Amino acid sequence: MDFIDQLKQFSKRVESLKDTVHTEEATKTSLIMPFFAMLGYDVFNPQEFVPEFTADVGIKKGEKVDYAIIMNDTPAILVECKAASENLERHDSQLFRYFGTTSAKFAILTNGIIYRFYTDLEDANRMDETPFLEVNMLDIKDNQVPELKKFSKTVFDIDTIFDTASRLKYANQFREILNAQLESPSDDFVRLFLQDVYSSPKTQSVIEKFRPIVKKSLNDFISEILNEKLKTALGSSELSMSTDRERTADADSIDATPEKKSTIVTTEEELEAYFIVKNMLSDVVPHSDITYKDTESYINVLYRGNTRKWICRLRLTGSQKLLIIPDENKKDIKYPINDIYELNGFKEQLIEVLKRYV
Repeated sequence: MDFIDQLKQFSKRVESLKDTVHTEEATKTSLIMPFFAMLGYDVFNPQEFVPEFTADVGIKKGEKVDYAIIMNDTPAILVECKAASENLERHDSQLFRYFGTTSAKFAILTNGIIYRFYTDLEDANRMDETPFLEVNMLDIKDNQVPELKKFSKTVFDIDTIFDTASRLKYANQFREILNAQLESPSDDFVRLFLQDVYSSPKTQSVIEKFRPIVKKSLNDFISEILNEKLKTALGSSELSMSTDRERTADADSIDATPEKKSTIVTTEEELEAYFIVKNMLSDVVPHSDITYKDTESYINVLYRGNTRKWICRLRLTGSQKLLIIPDENKKDIKYPINDIYELNGFKEQLIEVLKRYV
């Protein structure tokens, strides 16, 4: 069963049980432990999934976090649990205290329904106040699936998740800022749009005049983009609603039919794979030198956008995952992979290809 199918199945479990678990212990056993079991951890092995892990804080001895996930004999993830009926607000302070006393790089606060993931992006060994990822098991977003999968035992890699955490944190903040501006554009935001289209003094009365115009223009623009993407994904009505005459047309009339528009869609998995490769090569060239070009068959990772200087190709479909690396004669060397996180094992080969172009 694919990870996304496991998540969907688990989401149904949470939906059916959430109103029947009233205590923290019931939440742990019926929701939280099964979640980590789904991620591949042996929740009944106290050497791997340690309950009541001691995290002494200063002069306070015997402080315990609900669970610690141990990897290579070292705490990797701390988990603080609350009852399913509890709101998680203001409970992160307890986890904040624990975080700095252990070597764990990640911390999770959960009530079995919502999972908040923290790390120390802003200050080393000091847990950030804001989670870099928050997942509601009753409303899982498609783009959250690959991020959750990174916490699976079989693919867990601290550096990969930490790099992703930084991207997610700022992406979430940008999204919040944009959402706030779409709801109510600030004075500075309106001025930004006026500076290239309105040469007269931008007084407060002018800003008030243009504020609703900016708001409507932005929202209309986003709606248009979404509609265009839907049209591309679904195809035009002419293509999807063939008449009986079109279905029985001869070869000549078929040839005369206009070509179907390209429906290349870059998936979340392809983007994530691209970022994995990009991060692996960042020690050799600047991040900006690694780009990509998507096709209907594969995503092409390039050096400086040059299609003749391709570093690798990735074919990622439901039935096939394939890494293609060029040899010195630009002939394909194909490597079947089970998961995009296996790409980390090809770092040396990818660097070797990149150095041919540098």
